[in-house]
Amino acid sequence: MFDIQENLRILPDKPGVYLYKDAFGEVIYVGKAISLRNRVRQYFQAPEHLTPKVRALVKDIDEFEYIITGSEMEALILENNLIKKYMPRYNVLLRDDKTYPYIKVTLDETFPRVIKTRRVVRDGGKYFGPYTDVGSVNLIIDFLNKVYPLKKCATQSFPEGSGHCLNYHINLCRGVCDGKTSPEDYGEMIREVLDFLQGNSREMEKRLKTKMEEASEALDFEKAAEYRDDIIAIQMLREKQKIVTSASNEVDVIVSADVDEGTNIMLFYVRDGKMTGRESYRIGATLEQSREEKIAAFMKQYYCDGSLIPKEILVESMGEEFPAIEAWLSEMKGSKVKIFVPQKGDKKALLEMGVLNVTQTLETFEKRVKNRQDKTERLEAGLQELLGLDRELRRIEAYDISNTSGVHSVGGMVVFENGMKRPKDYRKFKIKTIEGPNDYGSLQEVIYRRFKNYKEAQKTGRNNGFERLPDLLLIDGGDKQAAAVEAVTRAMGIDVPVVGMVKDDKHRTRDLVIDGRLCGLKENDEVFKFIYFIQEEVHRFSIDYHKSLRSKAMTKSVLDEIPGIGEKRRNQLLEHFGSVEKIKQATVEELEKAPGMNKRVAEAVKEHFNSKKTEP
Repeated sequence: MFDIQENLRILPDKPGVYLYKDAFGEVIYVGKAISLRNRVRQYFQAPEHLTPKVRALVKDIDEFEYIITGSEMEALILENNLIKKYMPRYNVLLRDDKTYPYIKVTLDETFPRVIKTRRVVRDGGKYFGPYTDVGSVNLIIDFLNKVYPLKKCATQSFPEGSGHCLNYHINLCRGVCDGKTSPEDYGEMIREVLDFLQGNSREMEKRLKTKMEEASEALDFEKAAEYRDDIIAIQMLREKQKIVTSASNEVDVIVSADVDEGTNIMLFYVRDGKMTGRESYRIGATLEQSREEKIAAFMKQYYCDGSLIPKEILVESMGEEFPAIEAWLSEMKGSKVKIFVPQKGDKKALLEMGVLNVTQTLETFEKRVKNRQDKTERLEAGLQELLGLDRELRRIEAYDISNTSGVHSVGGMVVFENGMKRPKDYRKFKIKTIEGPNDYGSLQEVIYRRFKNYKEAQKTGRNNGFERLPDLLLIDGGDKQAAAVEAVTRAMGIDVPVVGMVKDDKHRTRDLVIDGRLCGLKENDEVFKFIYFIQEEVHRFSIDYHKSLRSKAMTKSVLDEIPGIGEKRRNQLLEHFGSVEKIKQATVEELEKAPGMNKRVAEAVKEHFNSKKTEP
């Protein structure tokens, strides 16, 4: 098992992000820390010193991992990215993605501007960021616009005789509106601005410090304070987070470390300028190969299907095969792919962060892999003993039926493999042959269709999503539901054990039933939690599908009865108002203003809902 106390002991005293996971590997909380050692340890003190929310969180923590960063600012932005990726249930979740600002140079314009934006679009502009401090962004933009007389207005064309604006008269703009400034001369200023924003700011800082000292000696303290603020803005810009780069929106960072049994490859993903995650891979022990040869072998296998190829791949050192791999990846992607060792700037910092993490966390990853293997083996052994089965139980499929009084009956199938969810193998079934609330018949239809697809896949050799046999079938319900399913599998010649998941009077997981025999779960806490999680997951999955069908049917039946409302207008109304209830409450005037509507149809909608109110 994952030894929390042992892993707390070896935590580094460095800034970073920590991820707490539950017993099923789900990320339940993401946090940042100036010191990972001090912050993470605070969660595991005596319970009476913790708040109720933190006690609930700690109770669910089964293991944790961490990512080291270079500063608290880096940790803050990485924390934000990981929360958006995993949506952990114990985090406060911000639905709006417009969190941090960028600095944009509008290179798509003849006379570019330097502006602040929270949206990154492919419009030819150059983006820098994101930044955590909005104030520093404003200082940087003000500073650049003061040092360089750049155009401030968004106007793109100037009629002959256009007058100069105030910015020209106070020397904050060259006055490009009069046609006397050439794009080439203006472009020289923009090149200096881009050079500054890309991190070459030391010389500028030295000049400003000299001017600040001169202003102080001349007792012009107000001017000296302005120079001081400009220097602060430059320093804040240099604190720009190393794990974010705006030069490319697709970057992979690959680093490696040798272990006794082989080599661990750590892959960091940077997408749209943000680090979105990392993965660890093991390749076999080949001691006669160099690190570059191992990385080359990894790249050839990892990128071979052509679906995950980034624009840039950062590595620690170049190997002989890399140019050929670069050409191969470029051909598959259909655009240039670059493999290189960064020498400076953001990308060098990204690589350094990868090297630091692979050396610091290798031992933790090794333990985590071992823990998961041990846990899988314990779960399998526990289930085998409980059910009296002498066969492998690695792939488990669970089924549930959901309906409302027999209406919109659906079946849900969820899959667990090696103790972990496998969502890409989940399947939905709309019941076609059973009328009314008949769970037994609905289960039989679902199981028949599932294994009919399996047999077709075996016959044709085509993958249809059902080509693999499970090692165990779990059915939500008691012995009658299990017996109904077993009748189908027996008739189809499918040799898979069928087990019912029994709930108590309060709808909580209680027992398993196989061949009419009850198997108490309470004796093995780990197996009990596993079955409980599976039963809740299949119930959630099937009921969500049922609710979506019911919602669509209700929406269609209400709006499609109205003369003049077709599919297009119905969708436009729902998109505009957000719900049927708000459409009911809208006035004729409000309805008429909606996209695709006119007064006649608006009056028909209002009359329809008014008549519904008067019906007995």
